[in-house]
Amino acid sequence: VKKLAEETPAIFIVFDLLENSEGSLLKSPLSERRELLEQFAKQNFRKTGRLALSPMTRDTKVARRWLASAGRSLDGVIAKRVDLEYRSGDRTGMQKIKPLRTADCVVGGFRYAAGKRVVGSLLLGLYDNQGKLDHVGFTSSFKHSERGPLTKRLKRLIHPPGFTGKAPGGPSRWSTKRSMEWQPLAPKLVVEVEYDHFTGGRFRHGTKLVRWRPDKAPKQCDMDQVAKQGTRSLRLPFLDRAR
Repeated sequence: VKKLAEETPAIFIVFDLLENSEGSLLKSPLSERRELLEQFAKQNFRKTGRLALSPMTRDTKVARRWLASAGRSLDGVIAKRVDLEYRSGDRTGMQKIKPLRTADCVVGGFRYAAGKRVVGSLLLGLYDNQGKLDHVGFTSSFKHSERGPLTKRLKRLIHPPGFTGKAPGGPSRWSTKRSMEWQPLAPKLVVEVEYDHFTGGRFRHGTKLVRWRPDKAPKQCDMDQVAKQGTRSLRLPFLDRAR
């Protein structure tokens, strides 16, 4: 941990100010708190390179540009009502907007559900530029009633190695016995999944199964589709209201 901290030191990004020398700001609207925060940052943040002020805009064009770059180092954009007081544990005054994209993936394997002999999750793969199938994530968003028939279908396709590039279940500090156990499949099945964040060669969150793609050849499922997909146009209601 010490070595990693020295190589990549943490940066604390400040996005709100709840108290200052004059007292609590919890009842003040965000517009006032932001102005005071910017004044505080100008006076104090120059003293260290470890504190940063979160960027903010009321220009929807700028917000859309930020959103267009999401999916890699940026997860999404937070839109907030500028006329509201601070609401602890209450998200009615804010909305997290993330670009939702889809990708066609090869089902390179599956894991059984915990303590059961029915499928728990599908392991997804994409072909790299060398033609190797890399494990990129998983999906488990299918109905309970579908698990039995799907398990029978998958069992007929069990055939190693499943993934010819990066494989799931590699040793790590988060690995468990179950996470390293998976069944390899012949690269025959293709699914379209919805995702919001792809970085480091992986979907960073679980994906949503949109549909099966029997019409798509597995070899067509490559990394290019996640590298080149853009962001669909999204309306930012809170920012529109705040202009």
